[in-house]
Amino acid sequence: MIRSLVFAFFSLCITPAFAQHEVMYHINTRSFFDSDGDGQGDLKGIEDKLGYLQQLGVTTITLSPIYQSDFYHNLYAGNLEKIDEIYGAFKEYRDLIQNIHLRKMKLYQEVDLQYISAKHLWFTDSFKNTKSAYSGYIYYTDTKNEKPYQLPEITTLKGVKEQVVAVNLKNEKVAAYYAKALKYWTDPDGDGSFYDGVDGFRIVDIKDKLDNSGKTSNQLKAFYAPLIAGLKKVNPAIQILAAADGTSFGNDLYTKAGFDRVQSSKLRDAIVSFDKNKIMKAADSTFMNLPDGKVPVPYIENEKVQRVASMQGMNLGSLKVAAGLNFLLGGVPCIYYGQEIGMMSKPLNTGTDADGIPSREAFEWYASGQGNGMALWYRDFKPYFENSSARPNDGVSQEEQQGDKNSLWAYYRELIRMKKMQSAVAEGKYAPISNNNDNVVSFTRVNGEKKVLVMINLSGKEEFTRLSDDVTIRLESMKLIFGSPNSTFGRGVRALIMQPYAVQVWTYNL
Repeated sequence: MIRSLVFAFFSLCITPAFAQHEVMYHINTRSFFDSDGDGQGDLKGIEDKLGYLQQLGVTTITLSPIYQSDFYHNLYAGNLEKIDEIYGAFKEYRDLIQNIHLRKMKLYQEVDLQYISAKHLWFTDSFKNTKSAYSGYIYYTDTKNEKPYQLPEITTLKGVKEQVVAVNLKNEKVAAYYAKALKYWTDPDGDGSFYDGVDGFRIVDIKDKLDNSGKTSNQLKAFYAPLIAGLKKVNPAIQILAAADGTSFGNDLYTKAGFDRVQSSKLRDAIVSFDKNKIMKAADSTFMNLPDGKVPVPYIENEKVQRVASMQGMNLGSLKVAAGLNFLLGGVPCIYYGQEIGMMSKPLNTGTDADGIPSREAFEWYASGQGNGMALWYRDFKPYFENSSARPNDGVSQEEQQGDKNSLWAYYRELIRMKKMQSAVAEGKYAPISNNNDNVVSFTRVNGEKKVLVMINLSGKEEFTRLSDDVTIRLESMKLIFGSPNSTFGRGVRALIMQPYAVQVWTYNL
């Protein structure tokens, strides 16, 4: 009975309109919640906190890699079909995903298909061995299998130097293995109901080519396109999200490979610049002329960047502005765990793999920084633990913010609530609107007869702002649905004074 109900739910949830109402939440599995007291976040810990995520308004969870790996972040997997035992066994994974589906939520897994550890059998057996059964599995830049295409050497937390090499994605056997592995997670028991299957994948380290040799070119069409098509034959509702590199807004990922969703670091960088021109140009490039059915996934934080709250000059007001841009420009917004409470990160710059720890610190559940479930897995790795941004009773915790109506957490919850209630915010097409102020961004979101005007003051001071004469909005029809009543238009007046860091949303008629 449960399986049939969940399958029916899947059949109703494949439309672009449903997708627009989603709110994604990206979790670093090792850092979220520790269910068994070993200091390591785990799958059971995430299951224990599903109520918290639902209270916030999250609909979709993205897990950082959970596969067996020699690295603490579980990238460069040794086996894509095995869960790292530190997170639990398959039973814990199955319990988590079933609970997620019974709550009408969704689960994505994050995966890196381009790179593997140099300890992987594909490399150890084929290195300097052209007769190896795995000879074609790795990108070698010479004919003797002596020069693999590789990332810079990585020094691990334990001081061990590790090598990461590139996989030949155009090799048919490699493609078949990856297709088999991802199809397994799509429908683990093969019964076609997907009650225990992942709803999507977030794929990282995507490149169309690695170098100019020609050997590594055209990976989007040759590898990713058939991979995605094959997954959709198993489950037509599955969504594949691409984390675009920093060279483009990812339009080629939609058109060449068939990705459903794209996260663009260029849009993220524009948002956190608080520069109007950069934001509007990036928004235009991201949201204008989207292929049908494709959905951008705006974000402002992830595991590769400094947390926004730690950027110079940030305060509660500017964090709310960043949240507003994250949610209101369009697409499916993604929150990185802890972003909703303003978690911070101090760059390490050690030149080792430890440099990624600050953006992967334990979620701050308690004001004291200590308590049941705190996933302080890096406690024994000094000076990384001593470098932590977390401080007792600093206001940056779920315990301190959840009951405070003026907190950043409460602000995120209100943004999410508005997105779900207002179809123009959830599904409306983006269009820029001109005004006379260099510190105020303005745009509309239109979904049929449902329309909203959004204006955001990027600065910490009052800003007099006038809409351009060519803006065809009936001012008398406007109704404020989000923001301060102190930042609104007078009757018949095209200008207003925007309060510091104001995020304002009005419904309107033409």
